[in-house]
Amino acid sequence: MFGFWEKKPPPEPCGEYACEIQACLTKNDFKHERCKHAILKLQKCCEKHDYKSKHCGSLTAILGPSKPKA
Repeated sequence: MFGFWEKKPPPEPCGEYACEIQACLTKNDFKHERCKHAILKLQKCCEKHDYKSKHCGSLTAILGPSKPKA
């Protein structure tokens, strides 16, 4: 718990997009081709944050071992 004098840590960047992908995959029987729109949002966020978000590892699992190119 955080007291009023303590700051909460900033939210992890790109988390909302990772959640969007998970929801889309669940809805579409884990067929990633049906969730390209959500995957592209996460890719753009990861590029913006130099792939430093913990959520960008899932992007590598979807797209392959190398960073996607812009």
